[in-house]
Amino acid sequence: MRLEGKTAIVTGAASGFGAGIARRFVAEGAQVMVADLNAEAAATFAAEIGAIPCAVDVSRGESVAAMTEAAMQAWGRIDILVNNAGTTHLPAFVEEVSEADFDRVFAVNGKSVYLTARSIVPHMKAAGCGAILNVASTAGVSPRPRLNWYNASKGWMITATRAMAIELAPFGVRVNAINPVAGETPLLKSFMGEDTPEVRAKFLATIPIGRFSTPEDMANAALFLCSDEASMITGVAMEVDGGRCI
Repeated sequence: MRLEGKTAIVTGAASGFGAGIARRFVAEGAQVMVADLNAEAAATFAAEIGAIPCAVDVSRGESVAAMTEAAMQAWGRIDILVNNAGTTHLPAFVEEVSEADFDRVFAVNGKSVYLTARSIVPHMKAAGCGAILNVASTAGVSPRPRLNWYNASKGWMITATRAMAIELAPFGVRVNAINPVAGETPLLKSFMGEDTPEVRAKFLATIPIGRFSTPEDMANAALFLCSDEASMITGVAMEVDGGRCI
């Protein structure tokens, strides 16, 4: 029960890494909000794990504000925020990605971090404590070809994590990131372009441990960084990648 008495919002929590993190947080005693663009999936998963659902578009300020208000009405405080919601463009050369895809990737992967900070950081400052975890990617450290603007968005997230950490430390708010390697999530096929044994083998060849990451891997790292055990840790971007970035 390492999060007993804590409250946590996890975005993009109806599937993939977010679902793994939300499930583990509930198991460790936290009250969790499953926030997701897919309202039906959020409601179903929240009911399964004993959390509260919230439909949210993390790229829209009014939607993020409504999510924050719902959490404050339910709990009166927000102890933990996990910015997990993310998207990508399909593999393409740098000049071939459409402007619409570029804008969507940066709105979901980047602007969302600003919007959640704008809404939630004031509550954490008032409480004198809080933990924010940004789910970035190994792509922000060791970019893969033809995922150029996705890579850049995750690099932005890592820099934002460090900038937020140094600014918010005096207020008792810690900000960290995790850098997953490709995993069995709904985005995997988009990263690869096509899901075939040959393409999977090519991806796996870049991961020394020899397997894709799992939601449980991310949940374990997220649990530590968001718990009081990591009270001296802020501004890190922890690679949970089976050695890919070595």
